[in-house]
Amino acid sequence: MADNDKSNWESFKVTGDEILTKVKEIIKEGNARRIIIKNEEEETIMEFPLTIGAIGAVLAPVFAAVGTLAALVTNCTILVEKRPEKEEKN
Repeated sequence: MADNDKSNWESFKVTGDEILTKVKEIIKEGNARRIIIKNEEEETIMEFPLTIGAIGAVLAPVFAAVGTLAALVTNCTILVEKRPEKEEKN
């Protein structure tokens, strides 16, 4: 695997009320491969992969699960694996 194929990770600390909004924002950006949600003890409580071109009908169950999770947690961390940016070829 070439160095430019490595994924980048980004993390966000959010409250339960902000989870669904943040997940939707991340998906809308379109460059996420995977989203992992961890609780305050850093335990993974939800993880799901994202595919290129995912549409609303496919994402509806994800949003429903994240919405349910929001009611159960106070604070959490969202980890996002992002696709590497393609370097322009000359």
